[in-house]
Amino acid sequence: MSTAALLCLVLAASPAAGNAADPRPAIAAVLDDWHKAAAEADEARYFGHFTADGVFLGTDATERWTRDAFRAWARPFFARGKAWSFRSVSRNIALSRDGTVAWFDEALDTPNMGPCRGSGVLVKEAGGWKIAQYNLSVPIPNALMPEFKGRIEAWLKQPTPPPTQAPPAPGYKPKG
Repeated sequence: MSTAALLCLVLAASPAAGNAADPRPAIAAVLDDWHKAAAEADEARYFGHFTADGVFLGTDATERWTRDAFRAWARPFFARGKAWSFRSVSRNIALSRDGTVAWFDEALDTPNMGPCRGSGVLVKEAGGWKIAQYNLSVPIPNALMPEFKGRIEAWLKQPTPPPTQAPPAPGYKPKG
């Protein structure tokens, strides 16, 4: 085989220049490590996965936390050596055309809350992928929605609803 033919064969088999590897495995690794950091009560690692202006939306309507407010609220849980344990059982990841923004949804197994869903947005920063927003929810089967809707409405009609496990996030303003 001539050198020119061999060179053409090698070039044809090589990936095209500029084709980056699929970032989905790296994004999944960030999310998995983020969940693992909470289970291991590693506060620095857990909050290090957020962007500086990251937001965490909890399951309670009052829970819209900036990264720093969420960290202040969660610090006692991490300090006692037990935060929370979420494990992704399925995940979908999509990417922007330029590959710098990713959004995802994941089904979660949680020992304390049962089946949950997480969704959010990650952005690619100089140090890697960071979580810009995470939204934790509890999926309610449609057949149970009327019951839950009634219970939520009754809860909100109380003069002073009993406190939830978390105080309202800074900036929360109830309707009314």
